[in-house]
Amino acid sequence: MTSQPLNLAVIIGSVRDGRFGPVVARWFARQAEQHGRFTVDVIDLADTPVPLELPSVPPALQPDLPRPAEMAELTRRLAAADAVVVVTPDYNRSFPASLKAAIDWHYTEWRAKPIGFVGYSGASGGLLAIEQLRQVFNELQAHTVRDYVSFPRYYLLFGPDGTLLEPEGPDAAAKVMLDQLDWWGSVLHDARRDRPYA
Repeated sequence: MTSQPLNLAVIIGSVRDGRFGPVVARWFARQAEQHGRFTVDVIDLADTPVPLELPSVPPALQPDLPRPAEMAELTRRLAAADAVVVVTPDYNRSFPASLKAAIDWHYTEWRAKPIGFVGYSGASGGLLAIEQLRQVFNELQAHTVRDYVSFPRYYLLFGPDGTLLEPEGPDAAAKVMLDQLDWWGSVLHDARRDRPYA
């Protein structure tokens, strides 16, 4: 397996005004950096306009489809990733439309790559969104890792400065998921290099 650090894209899926996603993403990015096997690229969908109106030909059939110019950097960063972590809340028992649009505008950028999840919300801790996202990424021929990180009632778990009040459990969960992303990311990186995915 590759001995080089893997490129890990951490996607902030919510663009809602007053969202908590950046706080969670900063915490997770620190965990990934401390893990030692990743270079981390935090992608905030609030920084990239992603149209909800999709092209007539889906990316699965035309991977190099013309995209709006302002999406070029997002597409480049997703393509460069060896692994992806999606940071998502639950919105009405699902995940944000902004995240779905970003996913649907791409195809090969997800294919044969491992995907992990960090969820946050009220009682469910983002699990409703995560389980639906597993189905979506499976259709895109990505591999979702088993373990995840969840923050139910996140507003009680983080201090005003964005640090976790009791970090032991989440830190351990992040380590487990990052270990899985490292293994799958390394294997799939080498497989994509040696045998292009058909």
